[in-house]
Amino acid sequence: MSAKRDAYDDALDTAMTHALAWLGSLVDRPVPPRAGADELMEVFGGPAGVLPDGPTDAAMVVDELARSAEPGLMAMPSGRFYGWVIGGTLPAALAADWLTSAWDQNGAMRFPTPAVAALEEVAGAWLLDLLGLPAHADVGFVTGATMANFTGLAAARRQVLADRGWDLDTQGLFGAPPIRVLVGAERHDTVDLALRYLGLGAPTAVPVDGQGRLRPDALEDLLDGDRPTILCLQAGNVHSGAFDPIGAAADLAHRHGAWVHVDGAFGLWAAASPRLRHLLAGCERADSWATDAHKTLNVPYDCGIAVVADRRAMRAAMGVRASYLIQAAEPDGPGDPLEKVPELSRRARGVPVWAALRSLGRSGVADMVDRLAGHARSLADGIAAIDGAEILNDVVFTQVCAAFGDDARTAAVTRALLADGTAWMSGSRWHDREVLRVSVSNWSTDDADTAAAIAALRQAVAAVS
Repeated sequence: MSAKRDAYDDALDTAMTHALAWLGSLVDRPVPPRAGADELMEVFGGPAGVLPDGPTDAAMVVDELARSAEPGLMAMPSGRFYGWVIGGTLPAALAADWLTSAWDQNGAMRFPTPAVAALEEVAGAWLLDLLGLPAHADVGFVTGATMANFTGLAAARRQVLADRGWDLDTQGLFGAPPIRVLVGAERHDTVDLALRYLGLGAPTAVPVDGQGRLRPDALEDLLDGDRPTILCLQAGNVHSGAFDPIGAAADLAHRHGAWVHVDGAFGLWAAASPRLRHLLAGCERADSWATDAHKTLNVPYDCGIAVVADRRAMRAAMGVRASYLIQAAEPDGPGDPLEKVPELSRRARGVPVWAALRSLGRSGVADMVDRLAGHARSLADGIAAIDGAEILNDVVFTQVCAAFGDDARTAAVTRALLADGTAWMSGSRWHDREVLRVSVSNWSTDDADTAAAIAALRQAVAAVS
């Protein structure tokens, strides 16, 4: 065995031991971390930033890393973690992610890294089929939904200007026809962030209904065919889980020449379920879509997915040509991965997606999505049975919002629940009220986890009372 191979063995064995111990602890581990960042700074080497003079054995470094980090780890992969919208990691996806790191392929071009390029192309085709999106669309694997929105909206920006005779590539934005971006009043903040990155400024908010769904009647009043226009729709409100009427809104916008983009960070996966895909009726008629694989699909961070129906628009907005690169020549062929994302150098994020989809199959993805939605319904029913609790949203997917009286009491219940540590549910504000927000996103969540969370919440309410 070579010395170069030997250099890896002990370090990887140590990492495996600690990884399995961590995963095994999730069954009954309290969810919150036990140590804060300031305390851990001292453990990891202090804020002064003085690097040790000499080298340290690799296995010893890994052991020190794992042992020192353990008190500061949040049990996000636990079935009792319901904060924000954060999924766990499927076994096949985790193992594939380890292989992705070991292979160390720069997933930018088809010619030098054909295996990971082919895996990503197959994963992309599977996703289009699973989610009911156009088979001719292009798929790019980005860091998360923020950059997926950025990618789709970058293609939109370039195309709506080209439709008005403006060449963004040579003329830039200065002096360009002003682009109007229409969004629902309860869109996710990352849409505004992507628009800021793209230099498009603040969008125009379209009124929504009580669940945060964009109102088509209000949209029609704002559409103007004389201006370059982008409409951003939402599949899955971060508080209510509600879905905009995507098909009706897209048809209306297209009649006025607008580009339609769908932010489906977690909600786009409802299309994989025969029971839930009605929530996305007409979604395939949009022009671009954004979602996260590290949310509902449960692959490791970081993995977002950008889809654009017009592959030429996506590649024109994202791609680059350089003499030193060995690039695909066919404009309508599969294309190189670098033509579909903002990066050149990147890890092959689509490989864990391929592994997750291959391990689950079509029925497995549908079952997982249905289970997540079913557990959200069970949590809502259990919370509603607690004295003084009120469910504030129609539970249509994986999100639940609850209140426990006035704002002060709701905030106190949230603090008591987090201090207990059995489950994690994040606080938020919705419709000018303090709320306890529950997001069910982990494949491993089961009935025992939801029962434990409800019991912990009941105890927190009793403590506040």
